[in-house]
Amino acid sequence: MDTMDTVFLHGLRIETVIGVYDWERNIQQPVILDIDMGTDVSRSAVTDNIKDALDYKAVAKRLITYVEKSEFQLVETLAENCALILLKEFKIPWIRLKVNKIGAISGAQGVGVIIERGQKI
Repeated sequence: MDTMDTVFLHGLRIETVIGVYDWERNIQQPVILDIDMGTDVSRSAVTDNIKDALDYKAVAKRLITYVEKSEFQLVETLAENCALILLKEFKIPWIRLKVNKIGAISGAQGVGVIIERGQKI
């Protein structure tokens, strides 16, 4: 890959079981994912064909299915596992993934982690 462009998917809200406290294990809470994915868009720009593009709808559907079924205690674990799915299944060379557990801290818009995996070219 000679070019590194970024396809992004921001504000993906998913309900899941997440948290370390007993009460959190019995409810679903929202998390918001912001994902920046390194790719080369030059071929898809020329062909104007989704087959040549990083399909962000497919990425969203895969993560929604995965996160809804997950029951992690930590946002760090959720982020790492989502990153691995993207890197392996979608052959993305680099990603930055933010997991925001909104409403976790009173008075804060959100808390969470931002991780980067893979290599930017």
